[in-house]
Amino acid sequence: MSGTKLAIIGVGLIGGSLGLCLKEALGDDIYITGLCRSEKSMRAAVECGAVDEASSDLAAVVGDADIVYLSPPVLQIVPMVKKILPYLKDGVILTDAGSTKGYVYEALHEILPHTVYYVPGHPMTGREKSGVEAATKNLFANKAYVIIDDPQVPQAVKDRLMTILRLTGAKFTTLDLAQHDRCAAVISHVPHLAAAALVTLLNRSGDDLDSCLKLIGGGFKDTTRIASSNADMWADICMTNGKPIADSLRQLQTILGEVITAVEAEDRQAVHDYFIASKERRDSILYDAEQKFDTN
Repeated sequence: MSGTKLAIIGVGLIGGSLGLCLKEALGDDIYITGLCRSEKSMRAAVECGAVDEASSDLAAVVGDADIVYLSPPVLQIVPMVKKILPYLKDGVILTDAGSTKGYVYEALHEILPHTVYYVPGHPMTGREKSGVEAATKNLFANKAYVIIDDPQVPQAVKDRLMTILRLTGAKFTTLDLAQHDRCAAVISHVPHLAAAALVTLLNRSGDDLDSCLKLIGGGFKDTTRIASSNADMWADICMTNGKPIADSLRQLQTILGEVITAVEAEDRQAVHDYFIASKERRDSILYDAEQKFDTN
């Protein structure tokens, strides 16, 4: 692990948080370069300590890297890999933070040589704010982190990457590509769309809008917090995980239809059963989830 050279492509919330965490854990035993698009973001990344060196020069950032961490919006990952490919050394490990996995995996396996290893990943964490200014060293701690266990990647490569990633304090689990994308749609993607829908509902309240705004409290703020997330990132997610998202939205539509029917019929028991079932399940979810992760 001594002397590890890490390149972070996209030193924003996720990439910046990774850098902060690893610099605190490893100090001078890791040298981190970061690819940034502007002078302002370069200065911010270096000044906050997320990277040792920031540049817009691809060769300078990735040319000597042992690990390249890809954390731009999903639709930018494959074009970026095509750009950096000529500068990657043999044996380099690529991993990513993309919220959808099937699209990126299939595209990269068409272009990567056998001397470059790709280990798909997805840290299930984030904030409604974006940019390296929002980065924090504890962003990954105790959060789920999915690794796609590709049998084509040598175990020694996986072990080397995991030695670094485990320093984040995340809780790791493995899924296959399709299962990840289905689960991410239910757990992450549809909730973001639903939060945005609630904000849209408020915006469409017509003559009642001003009165509604006066009533906004913790409930509305809590359920719509993630609607303030980065629009480019979430548009890319929807474009690269379309079927699982659409399937889950249709299921949600069915559930809401059942509730509409019960409310219009003044069926109090059905509505009560709906709330009690969701309450009981939610109360057990966090404990159940805690038992399912590898925390070593």
